[in-house]
Amino acid sequence: MSSDLWSFSLGTYARPGVEQACLTLQSADLNVCLLLCGLWLGQRGVACNEQRLQQLQSVAEPWDADVVRPLRALRRQWKAVASEDAELKALREQVKALELEAERHLLLRLERAAISWPQNEATDLTAWLEGVAAGAAHLDRDALHQLRVAATGT
Repeated sequence: MSSDLWSFSLGTYARPGVEQACLTLQSADLNVCLLLCGLWLGQRGVACNEQRLQQLQSVAEPWDADVVRPLRALRRQWKAVASEDAELKALREQVKALELEAERHLLLRLERAAISWPQNEATDLTAWLEGVAAGAAHLDRDALHQLRVAATGT
């Protein structure tokens, strides 16, 4: 298991089915960085509770709203036109790289917020996933399950 959240996230995202599960959950307006952080914390044995969930959300929400989502919206807005315009396609790729970099910074912020929490207290990834996904209007339980399976390797 990777000790830092960014490496863990890259490794998890590369596993079969995870990218699609993340895109499905992202389209349901869930923050994939928070989900990956929850998996990371669950694997580290950090107990999930409401205070910790709220602390992570208070770190994630402003950065996601002010930085990540505007970049994602611009990238998506340009998708169709960029397929026919090479210069716009190149700019879109730069925006995509900025979006990924913004997500990396969000993961670093989440890691800093949680790094001192005691480990080896609990082993239930479901609590983290359900806690992060709480309140989602159209939650895809199969996609959540895919993330849990990818994180545990079972």
